[in-house]
Amino acid sequence: MKYKKIGDVLILDNSFADGDFEGLSKRHNVKTIMKIDHIQGTRREPVYKILYGSETETVNKENGCLFKLDLTKVMWSKGNNNERLRIARLVGEGETVIDMFAGIGYFSIPIGVHSRAKQVFAIEINPNSYHYLCENIKLNKLDNITPILGDCMLETPKLNADRIIMGYVKTTHHYLKTAVDSLNEGGIIHYHETVPEKLIDSRPIDRIKAQAGDRDVELLKITKVKKYSPGVWHVVIDARID
Repeated sequence: MKYKKIGDVLILDNSFADGDFEGLSKRHNVKTIMKIDHIQGTRREPVYKILYGSETETVNKENGCLFKLDLTKVMWSKGNNNERLRIARLVGEGETVIDMFAGIGYFSIPIGVHSRAKQVFAIEINPNSYHYLCENIKLNKLDNITPILGDCMLETPKLNADRIIMGYVKTTHHYLKTAVDSLNEGGIIHYHETVPEKLIDSRPIDRIKAQAGDRDVELLKITKVKKYSPGVWHVVIDARID
């Protein structure tokens, strides 16, 4: 059986058919057991089924950060925890950061906790995710994160940053021009994409270069986050744009 524990909620793999859910809850010390069939739409909302219990709001601790969320309203990707900490450790003192597609603060909160960023602008379109983003800023006692409820395509051009995080993998390339135009000279972009393995070294960086125009693009690193589907990887491209 495959499962993941998020706070005191247990998420079962869809292949799990039936079982002693009460015993399972005691064994894993959780109050609720559920399945998440898939995440849908640009607002990344879960399609779910509750198998045991009823309380779906929980607090998950990861990398020294606290994340409050309701798993029937917002997504949580447990497989990205190393990437969230990696980015936080790259942020330099005094940097201004834009976190596009911020969600509940997956990247913004670790940056606030583990770096000395001057300011983080966290943009999120889903009102439920935005609610928990604000809750998590308070929960972690952070004063350098500004939450923004809105569309990244509209809100990002109002800002400028030394570093921009694009932590969304579906149609993210449509937002590249918007991100690049808001990046300060010599700034760094962290661009997420799902890409066939044979195109990892070419397609993502070519897309960044195409939107950078006359600006020089330096590839710093390609990180494989996890397998997305057979032959397809979720990758992150770190690129400096001068």
